[in-house]
Amino acid sequence: MGLIKDIYSVSFYEKFSQAVAEVYPPFNKQKFIEVIYEGDFAQKEWKERMKHTTVVFHQFMPQNFPEAVSIIDKIIENLKKNNFTDGNLAFIFFADYIEMYGLADFKTSVKAFVSITQFISCEFAVRPFILKYKEQMIDEMTKWSLHKSHHVRRLASEGSRPRLPWAMAIPFLKKDPSPILPILDNLKNDPSEYVRRSVANNLNDIAKDNPQIVLEIASKWKGHSKETDGIIKHGCRTLLKQGHPEILSHYGLESSNIELSSFEIITPIVKIGDYLQFQFHLNNKNNEPKTIRLEYAVHYKKAKGHLAKKVFKISEKTYQPNQLTKIERNQSFKLITTRVFHTGAHQLSIIINGTESEILEFELID
Repeated sequence: MGLIKDIYSVSFYEKFSQAVAEVYPPFNKQKFIEVIYEGDFAQKEWKERMKHTTVVFHQFMPQNFPEAVSIIDKIIENLKKNNFTDGNLAFIFFADYIEMYGLADFKTSVKAFVSITQFISCEFAVRPFILKYKEQMIDEMTKWSLHKSHHVRRLASEGSRPRLPWAMAIPFLKKDPSPILPILDNLKNDPSEYVRRSVANNLNDIAKDNPQIVLEIASKWKGHSKETDGIIKHGCRTLLKQGHPEILSHYGLESSNIELSSFEIITPIVKIGDYLQFQFHLNNKNNEPKTIRLEYAVHYKKAKGHLAKKVFKISEKTYQPNQLTKIERNQSFKLITTRVFHTGAHQLSIIINGTESEILEFELID
């Protein structure tokens, strides 16, 4: 598999500039490709290449923004006609173009987002507009939540997430998400799973700053439909991992008379690159079947010596009365880019319906 930055290749720019020239004859294909490759293009990473493409493309387009947007619409139609789409991430510079050059022209940009997002998603590009125009932009996005295209409906939800990963946060929505709740309400029964997953992710963002609001939504939406229940469950995943009492109670997850026994770490000394192995027994000592959400927490040693807890889900299922179950798990300590391991004492615990058990120690070595 190639590097993501290599989606910006000579053949991509050649095909793209041909598609532009077909609908906008003044476009100088040769010169466009020359300017793209001027300087340190080879050294640029993916996002730098995308931004660079936006800037160079702008130089070859009419400087009048509405005129440029109408040409972008025609280019997209032409790309679709020639099947040059493949949901291609490379075209995200169309959204970036609106973000970079359209912030002062609200009306044109809003229309552009509706058409462009049906070709390539615009959730990053709408963020500066929410910050600048606040209620005005959220009103538009509320209208989008009723649009016939599922891409536009998803943009309403995904673009308004208070904590969208890899994007700028929206501080006023982190503080008070009430302006975007009508958007989520409009989408809670959406026929598209793509949209419903976005609604769940938005709720999960809100739960990190305003758990009470999400608990109220969970209670209000409960039993509405199988799909809506799925949204709530996925949207409450952070609260479930945190063992939030109200959400545990919402799902009937309580831990009395559930016995943990024979909990042991099989590999009390683990080398970086190997696996931590552990096992335990679980027994439902209630007289009726119980839904048990089973997780474990690794308390990782950090650079400054303190421990930071990360929770991993094992399962969530029904256990019969007096059902004794042996559970074995391996936790990887293979090196990955998203986590740095520090040698020394770490801890492991089992979490039953949000209640953390006894904690065992293990040693991580080089």
